[in-house]
Amino acid sequence: MPTKNKSTRLSVLKTYKLYIGGQFPRTESGRYYVVNDASGNPLANACLSSRKDLRDAVSAARSAFGGWSGRAAYNRGQILYRMAEVLESRQTEMIRELQQRGASASQAKKEITACIETLIHYAGWCDKFQQLFSSVNPVASSHYNFSVPEPMGVVGIISSSENALLGLVQAMCGVIAGGNTCVIVANTDNPLAAIDFAEVLATSDLPGGVVNILTGNVSELLPWMASHMDINAVLYDPDVKLDREALAQTATGNLKRVIKFNKKDVLSPYRILDLQEIKTTWHPIENIAPSGAAY
Repeated sequence: MPTKNKSTRLSVLKTYKLYIGGQFPRTESGRYYVVNDASGNPLANACLSSRKDLRDAVSAARSAFGGWSGRAAYNRGQILYRMAEVLESRQTEMIRELQQRGASASQAKKEITACIETLIHYAGWCDKFQQLFSSVNPVASSHYNFSVPEPMGVVGIISSSENALLGLVQAMCGVIAGGNTCVIVANTDNPLAAIDFAEVLATSDLPGGVVNILTGNVSELLPWMASHMDINAVLYDPDVKLDREALAQTATGNLKRVIKFNKKDVLSPYRILDLQEIKTTWHPIENIAPSGAAY
């Protein structure tokens, strides 16, 4: 009897997990979907995140917020720079990932280079934006009056539908450079680069929970992100198709800020200021007379 060719077999597709709290858990729902390569052939499986996964990610982000916002700004800059170092060392792997999804070698190289440069750029801004946006205000009383930017808290990010990796990095950097933590919903059609980037984050000294990455259906997760009372702002990419009016209405539940990411000036320090609140402090001026002098 003829024997079958034993060298042929079905490919074992890798299942990409989520990134929550510095760990790589499977989706709580047990649901997955197939991600295809540029030719339409199955490439890998990705988690189809649920509402419970989103809640877990928000909880991790909130737990990490106090420690991250309380770190020295210079140290936050060191960690962002370390991300750039790790991404530089893994760029061959990341370029191959982008090429599988249809990017040419030059396009993939350009995107990874832009990601590295963005991380380095925002690493430099970490300990400088407060000097730029703080002020000493003139007041008509015997007080000092200071205005200082402070991080808002937990930010939900709906990532780009075009440059899946670069769009994620550009949106993320302005958020975490200012001391916020975030929950990112990666691009549905091209989520693999985002989870590969999570491995960069996990090995770059970034505390667990500062950045959390979910994969799945944006239309399914966005209503819960907009209504979650422990998310302080939602940042979305203008390329993503979503019901902006419904998003804005739902976000009024806790007056969260809804921001359309400005792609024309992605390296501006104003991208940090977008996710800051201005705190104003009054301090009385004490009139202390010199020794031996009378008022």
